[in-house]
Amino acid sequence: MKERIHTQHLFWRAGFGASPHQLREAEHQSVRKVVRALFKDSQSFIPLTVAGGDQPAKKELKSLFREGKLDRDSLKNRIRENREAIRDLNVAWVAQMASGRGALREKMALFWHSHFACRNQNNVRMVEQYTNILREHALGNFSDLLMAVSKSPAMLQFLNNQQNRKHAPNENFAREVMELFTLGRGQYTENDIREAARAFTGWGFNAQGEFVFRRNVHDDGDKTVLGQTGTFGGEDMIRLLLERRETALFVTTKLYRFLVSDELFGDAVEQQRIAQLADQFYRSGYDIAGLLETIFTSDWFYNPKYIGTHIKSPVELLAGMQHSLGIQFEQKQPVLYVQRTLGQVLLYPPNVAGWPGGRNWIDSSSLLFRMKLPELVLKAGEVTIKPKDDGDVNTELLSRKINRLFSATIDWPTFEKAFDKSKDERLPDDLALYFLQLPLNETQRKLLASQVKPASPRSEKIRTLATAILSFPEYQLC
Repeated sequence: MKERIHTQHLFWRAGFGASPHQLREAEHQSVRKVVRALFKDSQSFIPLTVAGGDQPAKKELKSLFREGKLDRDSLKNRIRENREAIRDLNVAWVAQMASGRGALREKMALFWHSHFACRNQNNVRMVEQYTNILREHALGNFSDLLMAVSKSPAMLQFLNNQQNRKHAPNENFAREVMELFTLGRGQYTENDIREAARAFTGWGFNAQGEFVFRRNVHDDGDKTVLGQTGTFGGEDMIRLLLERRETALFVTTKLYRFLVSDELFGDAVEQQRIAQLADQFYRSGYDIAGLLETIFTSDWFYNPKYIGTHIKSPVELLAGMQHSLGIQFEQKQPVLYVQRTLGQVLLYPPNVAGWPGGRNWIDSSSLLFRMKLPELVLKAGEVTIKPKDDGDVNTELLSRKINRLFSATIDWPTFEKAFDKSKDERLPDDLALYFLQLPLNETQRKLLASQVKPASPRSEKIRTLATAILSFPEYQLC
């Protein structure tokens, strides 16, 4: 049982859970071998693309309208199509996470999406490019990822660097690169921000959504940043920030909170551990895969105090449930509805700092919906909770419509086959071992027993028990 719990812990923290087949195959292997298999499965990178990915941006469309090449109705339709394509990209990414293919790559891309928070609801070309940058570099080198994201038109637009010009510097981009992407708050001065902003002048993008360096608006004078002086440009600034050990510590601490513990316990051992990991990260030249392998193969990663303590984010919950049971939604709207109702819409972070995570995922209404979700999907229950009004993400959903749209196909035969050898009296415990991090207690066991009719077909028993276990508050944790 200990091996099963450890294996499940690894699959949830390094991905979106595991199928019964994956768990049974992995529990007879060493941790190192399972970790190597996770990396191997995520080795290849295939870009996500959606229909309409070559759609002109809103700004381009308005130019066409002013030139008389588009009428007003066509302009509105094209803008709507752009936003719908971004919605389709969201759904495609969730589907990739739920597929179980390249799970470690997708899990890390989800982390980097919050670290490098960015949103753009009008240019699918930029959003698609940004999303694939995160996915491509998710397990590579942090310096390459940082440079690629910093030069992405989506990020440059989101942080206003298109307006960052010589004699009129805009500090937004430079501030967030220092505070949120590298050093962390308190590791720089306001003068460092001002000087760094001068270094990033000229970084922008063209009408085709491509990075361009506009030399004519770049400030090529001397700048003094973090105690160093030179005629720094944007690439120089990225290099200077990566040379600081504070960057390695800041990023490692965020990774540790994401993969190990939302709430640092604060003891000296844990702080020393993070410092050692950060030192490895720095000395390796910011090798992400090497850092992850060290974490996943360390004995302390499987300490009981870390198991079953992470509150699943809405996307982790949704993708994990889909992966566990082979769920395929017949409509796209429910995938967006769940994200919006629970407060995590991919490609639409709440602000530049990303999602706070941890206990912030849970409030009275979201917990109620989380526990209702399995019944809603597996038994076509009725939605009575409205999505949170956190901005226009083009979901266009109403509670009265979602019930009939929430239908899904579920691969019950494959799931049930994994429990062929389980005796009826062992079914609740065997299913719980698969879905939950800890064994059932007596109260839970009695509750499950009360929901199963002894004369029911075995298939019905498995489905009833699975739905009930998924509805336990403990399923919200991993």
